[in-house]
Amino acid sequence: MSSATLRPRLAAPTPLLAPGVYDPLSALLAAQAGFEALYLSGGAVAYTQLGRSDIGLTTATETADVLARITDRVALPVIVDADTGYGNALNTQRTVRCFERAGAAMLQIEDQTFPKRCGHLAGKSLVSTAEMCGKLNAALDARHSADTLILARTDAIAVEGLDAAFERAEAYLACGVDALFIEALRTPPDMAAACARFSPRVPLLANMVEGGQTPVRSAAALGEIGFRIVIFPGGTVRFLAQQLQGYFATLKGDGCTTAMQDRMLDFDGLNSVIGTPELLDLGRRYEG
Repeated sequence: MSSATLRPRLAAPTPLLAPGVYDPLSALLAAQAGFEALYLSGGAVAYTQLGRSDIGLTTATETADVLARITDRVALPVIVDADTGYGNALNTQRTVRCFERAGAAMLQIEDQTFPKRCGHLAGKSLVSTAEMCGKLNAALDARHSADTLILARTDAIAVEGLDAAFERAEAYLACGVDALFIEALRTPPDMAAACARFSPRVPLLANMVEGGQTPVRSAAALGEIGFRIVIFPGGTVRFLAQQLQGYFATLKGDGCTTAMQDRMLDFDGLNSVIGTPELLDLGRRYEG
């Protein structure tokens, strides 16, 4: 599936489930598992590239660099977190052009002030609705192709309440965005209310964060109430972090990896996953 096919996929009756990835290897493994699309979050970039929290420390170019390496390795469409656009409307336009060149199928832009915070952290603040609409209009104008979709996110629930979040979402939808993301819906009734109001008109995204503010549900259950996109943006990194804690503790304690080998790929196994034999065969085609 290419980015050009993401729009009709969102019109399908079943929701699009996009796992969080953070580099080409995680993207490759997700593709091999059969997913149709991927999600690259700013949080995942911060966690893996900086070893830091999702509090606006990453730059647009750092995220674009990760994105470009992912899209060079896999053909799946990538929904990419563009944070606040990394500044004002003009910064947002530059971000859209940069991410589009790097292969983004959909860009997510949110209404927090800069620097932003993870949507499930306390202490967020927002730009005005008018400023956010200016950014969204700038983003829509900046994209080279109409098949590069713009996803508007509001973090207003934690700051202004549910009703205000819905009003902001209405304003963003009126700008002509391709999808909506109402962050950190707190309860199943709130999730149902969001779907009842918006899903007949626009694809709505559900963000599943383990331990976050929103109840975690399956993609099928979320699709039944009206969500068209379901992301698990940071689960990959949280799973990896716990597994590596166990790996390093065992290696430090035992001095070897023998006790872990039934939970590891061996040398040939990893080379098979990443396509080393095929790559070497390709190289031989160009030998003189």
